[in-house]
Amino acid sequence: MAGARIVRLRAADGDIRVGVLSGDQIEVLPESDPVSVLTAGRLPEPIDAVPVGERLWGYYPMSSHAVLQPVQTGDSGFVDGAPHRQALHPLYNRYLRCSADRLYRPEHEAEIALLRPLFITSFLIDDFLADNAFFGASTIVFASASSKTAYGTAFCLAQRRGTPAAPRIVGLTSAANVAFTAGLGCYDEVVAYDALARLPVDEPAVYVDMSGNAALRQQVHAHWNERLKYSCSVGGTHWDTLGGGKGLVGPRPALFFAPAQAKKRTDDWGSAGLGQRIAVAWGGFIARVTDPKAPWLTVVRGRGAREVEQTYRELLDGRTDPRQGHVLAL
Repeated sequence: MAGARIVRLRAADGDIRVGVLSGDQIEVLPESDPVSVLTAGRLPEPIDAVPVGERLWGYYPMSSHAVLQPVQTGDSGFVDGAPHRQALHPLYNRYLRCSADRLYRPEHEAEIALLRPLFITSFLIDDFLADNAFFGASTIVFASASSKTAYGTAFCLAQRRGTPAAPRIVGLTSAANVAFTAGLGCYDEVVAYDALARLPVDEPAVYVDMSGNAALRQQVHAHWNERLKYSCSVGGTHWDTLGGGKGLVGPRPALFFAPAQAKKRTDDWGSAGLGQRIAVAWGGFIARVTDPKAPWLTVVRGRGAREVEQTYRELLDGRTDPRQGHVLAL
């Protein structure tokens, strides 16, 4: 892929395609191949209420340029009205003006792109569990505890320490990531996957599964058995060991859908109330993540199709360092 560029094309039928341009040859990628990324982009042409040069935060294709069809423009940003994107949840079509975004800080742009969407999910998982009185459990167990959504949720839960019914927070991770995960300080205990059996089962637990690992899920359910009060399925970091929940003892795994909890809290608190709570939680989290004395995350930058492909393959192979976050440019 040396010398290649990833480009976005408009087909004769109006659909958008992503392709690889090398010399005068274009290879159009199938629809399942493109990877959307969250970042800030710069507007090259004027639209209503948004000037040229405005930085916009949202989901973009992994390419040098994107074709958007702005609708519902306003002070906060706009929605991409392209027909091929209308089947997506509105969250993925919204582009926010960085100048009007309460969470945006230029010095934290990389961390915002890497962590903000994950942390909003973390905030909502924490809120969902608390809203349901932790389903009567006194322990919350995370799989793939070194993942950023997991430790973001653990961070939120850790802010409840010292309050009535605050749960104990346990992280399961690979042996290679135990030291890093324990060093975060937001878990009360961190153990490797192969040490799961030594965890006590005398207290009821909730399982928050970021891994999607079917075999691990079976072990967790069997270990806590009837003391497992809720099984929350969130992610699939172990993409090569995914599986369903048939034949499990204990509760049937339930998929966590962040927009549903966000809608509930918007109804309860109003949009401004929810936004204010997220902003406060994010402020504490980003301060800890970027603490110069002991940062949780180091930004690693790369450029070009070759580095994008290399980093993506390392991610698929599970060879990425949890201490690092990659910001890549084509």
